[in-house]
Amino acid sequence: MQTDDLIAMLAKDGAVHRRPSLLTWTPVAMAAVLSAVLMAATLGVRPHLEQWAGAPLFWLKCAFVAALATAGLRAVSIAAIPGARFGGLPWLLAAPLVVMAIAAAATLLVADTGTRAQQFWGSTWRSCPFLIALLALPIFAAMLNVMRGLAPTRLRLAGAIAGFAAGATAALLYCLHCPELAPSFVAFWYLLGILIPTAVGALIGRAVLAW
Repeated sequence: MQTDDLIAMLAKDGAVHRRPSLLTWTPVAMAAVLSAVLMAATLGVRPHLEQWAGAPLFWLKCAFVAALATAGLRAVSIAAIPGARFGGLPWLLAAPLVVMAIAAAATLLVADTGTRAQQFWGSTWRSCPFLIALLALPIFAAMLNVMRGLAPTRLRLAGAIAGFAAGATAALLYCLHCPELAPSFVAFWYLLGILIPTAVGALIGRAVLAW
């Protein structure tokens, strides 16, 4: 059966409009818990984390990554359904990127010339993206496995979306360890860490998600 025929059949039966149940995504939730445990055991939670609660930039970082994770997970649930439309989801994804870009530009503009480079590079730029990508692996694997059991039709896109959602979720966990708060650092290096599994997902999506 051709893909177009299958989509037409599902649309006729009304199956396109059914969303996977929360139980379907239980393996992804369990993988996220595993990533959190691995982060705590190998990297450790930042000492005196409670003191950061008073730092607006800490909450800005967390809100930025949480917004990306929310958009990514929403996109995954849509991409797993044949014929489903993303609607206004691209705007939901773009909004936190724009806000963080504005915050990064604003903080760099008011910073002393000598501190601008430090704000961008921080002290962990060499490891940050790769640690995020590594923490994303269990979530990424679980997400691909769940999606394969559903019916994605745009396989490369679905793989990329799964990688993005896994990377953003891992980045949110990484916030509990990372000492960096500068918006310019978060906007670039965190996003780079998220885009690594996104690129991998696009590369392997067709092979892994074929059904």
